[in-house]
Order: sequence, then structure tokens, then C-alpha cells
Amino acid sequence: METKVLTGAEAVAWGVKLVKPNVIPVYPITPQTHIIEKVAEFVESGELKAEYIRVESEMTALGAVAGAIIEGSRAFTATASQGLLFMHEVLHWVAGGRLPAVMVICTRGVGAPWTLWCDYQDVLSQRDTGWMQLFATSAQEALDFLIISYKVAEMVNIPVMLALDGFLISHTAEPVCLVSDSMVREFLPDFAFPLSLDERDPFTLWPIPQADKYYTIRRELFNDMISALRVWKEQMDLWNTLASRKYSLLEADIPCGAKEAFLCAGATAGTVKHAIKYMFDNKLGLITLRLFRPFPEEDLKKIASNLETIYVLDKALSYGRFGILAQEVEAVVKDLCQVKNLIVSLGGLDFTPQELVELYERARTTKERVIWRES
Repeated sequence: METKVLTGAEAVAWGVKLVKPNVIPVYPITPQTHIIEKVAEFVESGELKAEYIRVESEMTALGAVAGAIIEGSRAFTATASQGLLFMHEVLHWVAGGRLPAVMVICTRGVGAPWTLWCDYQDVLSQRDTGWMQLFATSAQEALDFLIISYKVAEMVNIPVMLALDGFLISHTAEPVCLVSDSMVREFLPDFAFPLSLDERDPFTLWPIPQADKYYTIRRELFNDMISALRVWKEQMDLWNTLASRKYSLLEADIPCGAKEAFLCAGATAGTVKHAIKYMFDNKLGLITLRLFRPFPEEDLKKIASNLETIYVLDKALSYGRFGILAQEVEAVVKDLCQVKNLIVSLGGLDFTPQELVELYERARTTKERVIWRES
């Protein structure tokens, strides 16, 4: 397999070329614009046969994705920050309509005040819209997870947000092992949406149901989201075999005898790995959360059962409660071990191994459960 030096945005674009969406509605927003620019190059050169539609807003982009899927076409779009917030209403329609959309989010803080830099408030604030959510920790994962996301979404008919850290991954170049078109064709079947509209056999999508039917529809989406955990595991294992990867939904690297571990998602994992190796003498563990929705609850319980403390590193807030990751983790492990919440970065605040050491030392000596960096 060929290796290229690609940014995370370019890796996503290569993934788009491999999954071959028929319709690509786009609207630019920092820091995801590099994705749709590279995709545009592939379309212009003829390497990707697709309808590339320049729409007037992010809401329209997702609406066009929905229309394309309903018509029977695979589709792709990407956004970030305020653009994702602008899509909020349509996010519910896509999930409630069981449309297998895949959308990449280059994570960025939201206003006010304005920021262009990375945190997870945009993507995690949409966790209850009915979309599955997956975090990449590298450009390589961005490429591979895009392909896996299409497979899972189209198997369970639930949409996927693939999140990669704005700038930290989207604009950082690293070696990426590409996969062949034939390998992707073996893994990902041609698109076939079961409810595609056909003028020869017309029917109505999404009429106004009675309350009992509405209740049933929502319960089915809830249960199918939980059942999708098994599908994610199966398809990730299959991709591991085909592409010689070693991915898991929840990666745990816990040294023998360690009773404490950090938990994080996305690019933060790289910083933590460095700190554990060079500043903690490999005496603490690291839990890297890749799949956030559906949440891998049982996997986390197994890990937590052997720990005394999990330090959850957050880049998004549930105001009045905790960081969003910590809120989810505590709900799962509260009877197994204690959770300390470290708010490591918001609005792109630089986070280094030295800051992690300082936060860890303060967390061990305070009764506070949410530990903020000292300004």
C-alpha cells in the first residue's frame, strides 16, 4: 500500500474519493474548508465522479445531503463550529428519517466570543440529535474511519459524525498509509437506501403520525443506536483484517499494576501518550475513546473495574455540571472508581505535557471534582 504525507483534511478527501459519493453539497467554514477544496480538485480532475454543489449555507448543505440520500444517492459534506449549529434542525430530521449520512466535523469552539481554534463544544453539543459520533486521533484514522463510517451508517441506517480536531489534525501533515480502491469495494457495497423515492411508485416520507407511532419510532432509533455498537465492533475488526490496522472503539493502555488512568478523545491522546512516557515513567494508563455515540459502556466498565481513579480530559462543557466527557464517564463508572475532571483546553488554548502534570498534581490534592487550569 502506498504511503503519502497528508494533512487530516487531505486524508478525509482521499477517503471521500474512495467511498465515491454521488452528491457532495458544500459550504466553506474554517477549519474544514481544506477538505472540500481537495475534494473539488478530485471532482475537477475526473478522479471522482460526483455532483459537487456549492450551496448558500450549512443548513442547505445538509438538506441537500438528505435529499440526495432519499433519491438513492450516497452523499458527503463537512462543517465545523457555527456551521454545525446552523444545521441543528436538519440534524434531527436526518437521524429521525434514518438517513445514513456521513459528515466530517473539524472541531472548533463556538461563539460567543468568536474563536477559530479547536475544542469539542460544537460536536459534543449535538450528542442528543440521534447521530452516531466517532473521534479520530490522527490523519490515518480520519481516512480509515470515514470508510468504516459509511459501512456502519448504511448497515444500520443511522447517520455518523466523524470528528477530527480542527487544525491539530485537519492541518497537520503526517504519513498516511492509503488503501486501494479494490479493498474499499470489497469492504463497502454499492449504496442502496431501502426508502428511496421513485416517481413510478410514489409514497410519503415522514408524515405526521399518531403519538403512539411517534413513540415507537423514537424507541426504535434509541434501541438501534445501542445495537449499532456490535456493528461498529464487527466492521472495525473486518477493516483491521483487510487493511492491517489495530483499531478498537475504546483503546486501553494500562501498565501492569496501575490504578490510575487518563481518558480522552481525539488529538489530545498524542499529548497524553508523550506525558505518560516521559513525565510519568509509564506508571499511569491511557484510555482513548474513539466512539462516543453509541457509548461503549460495557467496555469502559471492564477497564474501570481495575482502576481507582480515572482523570477525564475535557475540551467541552456541560454548563452547571461537568465537562461533557466526564459527565458520560461518571454515569458509567461511578460505582467502580472515582472520576476527576480536568478541563484541559477551550477555544484552542495550547495544552502541553507540562500542563497535564500540573493538573494531575492538583487533582490528586483537591476535593474538587472539576479542575481548571490556572490562568
